[in-house]
Amino acid sequence: MRFKDYIRDRFGAILITLVSWFILMLFFRAFRVRMYISSAATCVLFIAGITRLLWDYFRRKSFYDSKLSEDFREYIELWVHEIKLPVASLLLMSHNDGESGNKYSEQLKRIDDYIENVLYYARSENAEKDYIIKEVSLKRIFGNIAVKNREELLQRNVGIFTEGLDRTVMTDAKWLEYILGQLLGNSMKYIAEGREPEIHISAEENGDRTVLHFRDNGIGIPASDLPYIFEKSYTGENGRTRSRSTGMGLYIVKSLCDRLGHTVSADSVKGEYTDIMISFGKNEYITMQE
Repeated sequence: MRFKDYIRDRFGAILITLVSWFILMLFFRAFRVRMYISSAATCVLFIAGITRLLWDYFRRKSFYDSKLSEDFREYIELWVHEIKLPVASLLLMSHNDGESGNKYSEQLKRIDDYIENVLYYARSENAEKDYIIKEVSLKRIFGNIAVKNREELLQRNVGIFTEGLDRTVMTDAKWLEYILGQLLGNSMKYIAEGREPEIHISAEENGDRTVLHFRDNGIGIPASDLPYIFEKSYTGENGRTRSRSTGMGLYIVKSLCDRLGHTVSADSVKGEYTDIMISFGKNEYITMQE
């Protein structure tokens, strides 16, 4: 709600207030009330009127803006669920066509991933209303991701190596699965030519936190881009030269990690590797029980 729209809507009430003030001034003049009293009364009425107007505007603005965001989120979720049905059907049809369908499968998978991004971006603004924090197995979560992306991993001949994933962390399973799926997609997007692609996923204990490393041997990130990769819509050198990146994937990852109470950071050397690290806090009660 814009302020000028609010003023237009409240014009009648404002006009009545001004007319009332004018009549009050006429009474003051008729009864020969001293000027400083009239001025003081005018100031008090003016300040009270402006304060009430602003208070009412921001109260209404907060309500209408939140209602509009909620309506948009519900529409996006409905749209995503509807559009996923024909995409899933096309994927199944392309699989059934054998070799001739393979050339379409990859593009359909990309469309499905972009649709998923839209859904999770819409939900990320209110993620705290849509998650359940509990003990989650890192091994099980990554296993789900590997199965979902099995065909692309095989097509690209990506080697997967895991270590130390027999651990549990306190998080939301659905959101973490999406986060790791984004990291896996990025690793496959930026494979280095002339080198067998490898992805190493490992977890380690670091004091009172569990740190998950998601490391690939891809093209790496230029040092000048590294501080900005989690910023909204930032594509960087790799996004401009290697693919039509939206710059939203890592931004959503960072946003979700922040809301879940995790920290995410990155280390990389251009032409060698990229290591994304997610740090999970430990549940105090569970730690004491152990």
